[in-house]
Amino acid sequence: MEISKTALDGLLIIKPDVFRDDRGYFFESFNIEKFSKEGLDVTFMQDNESLSMKGVIRGLHFQIPPFEQAKLVRVVKGSALDIAVDLRKSSSTYGKWTSVLLTGENKWMFWIPAGFAHGFATLEEDTVFFYKCTKVYNKESERSILWNDPDINIKWGIEKPIISERDKSAKGFREFKSPF
Repeated sequence: MEISKTALDGLLIIKPDVFRDDRGYFFESFNIEKFSKEGLDVTFMQDNESLSMKGVIRGLHFQIPPFEQAKLVRVVKGSALDIAVDLRKSSSTYGKWTSVLLTGENKWMFWIPAGFAHGFATLEEDTVFFYKCTKVYNKESERSILWNDPDINIKWGIEKPIISERDKSAKGFREFKSPF
């Protein structure tokens, strides 16, 4: 397993060792001992999976304290541009974003600590997205930031995105008061 840092402190790209042969492949998507050795002492409380057609943008979502979630995300099938936005007021990268290309082929995972908004854009039909969360979903703590907020200026790479009504009506970054 190879773990790489990103430009935003705390965000990690995890490249598992994938063992392939004529039968298919095998890899560990999570091993508590290996993650702990890398300083990721986490307990996951919920797994989520979504299926999206090509061109869907989901996000930018997060939960506020005390239900803030860290996430370990990956694409099982297809491909997605995964986005994380730093919402930590004390961070030197507050309001900045980074992205990683996750595919069913590369098997990479993206570690997103609490204090980040998360979203993704699907680049292929029938993209299956999977994520492990450190806290359970809490509807009252759920928040969103507008996916195309000009102050954040994310380059999604989708010409005609398919967006939920909820995500279209999210607050802009300037209206956001960070609890992180």
